[in-house]
Amino acid sequence: MVANSATLKSKEQLIEKWSKQEVISGSEMLLRSLLLEGVDCVFGYPGGAVLYIYDAMYGFEDFNHLLTRHEQGAIHAADGYARSTGKVGVCIATSGPGATNLVTGIATAYMDSVPLVVITGNVATTLIGTDAFQEADIVGITMPITKHSYLVRKAEDLPRIIHEAFHIANSGRKGPVLIDIPKDVSNEKALFKPHDEVKLRGYNPTVQPNKQQVDKMLRAIEQAERPVLLVGGGAVYSGAHEEVLAFAEKTGIPVTTTLLGLGAFPSGHELHMGFPGMHGTWTANMAIQESDLLVNIGARFDDRVTGKLNGFAPHAKIVHVDIDPAEIGKNVPTDIPIVGDVKAVLQQAVAGAKYASKADAWRAQIAERKAAKPFTYKDSDEELKPQWVVSMIHETTNGDAIVTTDVGQHQMWAAQYYPFNKPRSWVTSGGLGTMGFGFPSAIGAQMGNPDRTVVSINGDGGMQMCSQELAICAINKIPVKVAILNNQVLGMVRQWQELIYDNRFSHIDLAGSPDFVKLAEAYGVKAFRATNKDEARTAWEAALAHDGPAVVEFVVRKGENVYPMVTQGSTIDQMLMGDDE
Repeated sequence: MVANSATLKSKEQLIEKWSKQEVISGSEMLLRSLLLEGVDCVFGYPGGAVLYIYDAMYGFEDFNHLLTRHEQGAIHAADGYARSTGKVGVCIATSGPGATNLVTGIATAYMDSVPLVVITGNVATTLIGTDAFQEADIVGITMPITKHSYLVRKAEDLPRIIHEAFHIANSGRKGPVLIDIPKDVSNEKALFKPHDEVKLRGYNPTVQPNKQQVDKMLRAIEQAERPVLLVGGGAVYSGAHEEVLAFAEKTGIPVTTTLLGLGAFPSGHELHMGFPGMHGTWTANMAIQESDLLVNIGARFDDRVTGKLNGFAPHAKIVHVDIDPAEIGKNVPTDIPIVGDVKAVLQQAVAGAKYASKADAWRAQIAERKAAKPFTYKDSDEELKPQWVVSMIHETTNGDAIVTTDVGQHQMWAAQYYPFNKPRSWVTSGGLGTMGFGFPSAIGAQMGNPDRTVVSINGDGGMQMCSQELAICAINKIPVKVAILNNQVLGMVRQWQELIYDNRFSHIDLAGSPDFVKLAEAYGVKAFRATNKDEARTAWEAALAHDGPAVVEFVVRKGENVYPMVTQGSTIDQMLMGDDE
């Protein structure tokens, strides 16, 4: 595999190396500044407006760049790197079409609060606004989907801008920051001065909570008879998994983790109810609807969680803990707002928390419901069921892999049948629901975690959107294990058309897709196909044993649906249970 952080110099070594004042180009300043931020891999694709930057990489042994095969692959890889490591992901693309190919990835990161620094080239400053070749106003285009943007006017500003960008991206509510560098600026010479201070007027995220508000929450917990903890992605991003566990165990409150919160609380814990919402557990959804206190820790009340808003948690007092004050009360009226970093809030709360003694009957009821209605499906010895495949993947990886997914039915089956007990082991596009995300994000996760098994679970639709990135796995020996659940159809769209649109199946047939085994082999990647359980286990174990990248195509039942399901316009206790109904 290509170089990782273990081969790169420390910040102290780099500062010593560059201690002599030098006049260098903006491109060299960019590369040095990225290394000083601890960047161990940049994902990118060159083009005319960034050629000075790529020229500066030539012979620059300290700088590690991974050439993807599409800009979308680069930004999704940077995203997977960021989600799985907690560090800032970095990608580079040229101006115009190179920059606009990043837009979907920027929006994906923005919706899910993922820290990225996105570097784009632009035409020379003298040509901006003239409709020059490959010119696009990428700052204007991405303004609604970035946390902050910079259009660099002077090379001497680059060290400061890079340092600020990393601070902004990875503090407060995390998110993508864009740095647009005109071509002449990347070639301009100036004195290089490393920057290690941040002074940003107007940007001071609230980290420590108001103690009075935390005390209100604790008093509400003491009085609650049917409390629920709703734990979201914010708990993962703040590194608060230990605090979540301590708080839940000290208070004895049952826990449900959102799709992006999976791994923030151990799935095997007796207090865990699974994830809530459209395809969540019956236990979690019913608990939310019957609760008298709902404590939201770092979730944003997404519509896939809440269902019909005016019927969501109708009996509950709402506590909302979030570092972004704009989220509190945005979708669900909040009784006790707490603005602050989840980790800081829970550290304060654990110290004063007491056991919710009035909720003994509630805990017993939750335990009975979990036993009565777990996720179920009708297994088959004639057809390969996708749920069985995911369970087999969980078994053979001992539940210890980093799992990335694309979007659709396979994503929900992965969430349902691959339990997570560690944070940053689950990488998926939640808010935007981006097809094509799953496989390249696994490449980034593997680059950031070279010693862990990384499994990318995909559908046959999404896999075709970024399958060209198989090339870089083969060339760089990146050992991602790819599972394709091939049902020859756009599965989630088919499910909706069956259940909501009266079986009017319109433009969902993917039967003309390529032979995925031959496609992988054409890139030089080991590949297998499985059509039954014996073949599936044999092929998957061979893929895991292989020391490089491997693809397994699982040919699964075409008409399988994801259950439970809450249809749009319904409350989350109005679930279609499928075979159980």
